[in-house]
Amino acid sequence: MAHDHQHGHDHHHGHSHSHAHGHAHGHAHGHHGHSHAPANFDRAFAIGAGLNLAFVVAEAAAGVLTHSLALLADAGHNLSDVLGLFLAWGAAVMARRAPTARRTYGLRKGTILASLANAALLLVAVGAIAWEAVRRFAEPEPVSAGPVMLVAAIGVAINTATALLFMRGQKEDLNVRGAYLHMAADAAVSAGVVVAALAMQFTGWLWLDPVVSLVIVAVIVLGTWGLLRDSLDLALDAAPRGMDT
Repeated sequence: MAHDHQHGHDHHHGHSHSHAHGHAHGHAHGHHGHSHAPANFDRAFAIGAGLNLAFVVAEAAAGVLTHSLALLADAGHNLSDVLGLFLAWGAAVMARRAPTARRTYGLRKGTILASLANAALLLVAVGAIAWEAVRRFAEPEPVSAGPVMLVAAIGVAINTATALLFMRGQKEDLNVRGAYLHMAADAAVSAGVVVAALAMQFTGWLWLDPVVSLVIVAVIVLGTWGLLRDSLDLALDAAPRGMDT
């Protein structure tokens, strides 16, 4: 009798073990397949946001030290894209979660509020830079062109490297494409600052600094306008279907 009982117990144990093993294997395999591609871009977003955030701080400090308004404007433009990267990253993470109507609504509302705050903040910063640029046409300030060139060139390298991180996924994923285009545009703007600093070095034309600043301001305003429009579109779409809005 005891022998019989033992035999039954062993049989049960074997069954539960193989079931658990099968389940664990299936789960791990499924999870791996699901998160493999986005996980790479998590790393790209983290590296891109980290590098650019560090550079924004350095560039803003350099702008103050060299009296270059163009560097300050470029730092503002880079900051806008760092915030944009964080928003795109948040949206990518949200897109991977199992959506429950209420939670999706809450998270989306958070993202929308963040991007609206981002846009408002940028427009204030841009206003201050534009005001200072106009003032500098009347009273030009000497700018240390050499350091400006160096800092902007580092900006070109960082933005190009970040754009390359997103290059592979930009055809499949809209968020990744947005990040890629932003970083490519940033590299172009920083290149413009390098060219202007080079021209200032050889010609002594101080008015180039506020001119470049105003061009960057225009780029930021156009980009922010798009961000505002997208945020409002999201706000209109964000309510779960079936809710009265």
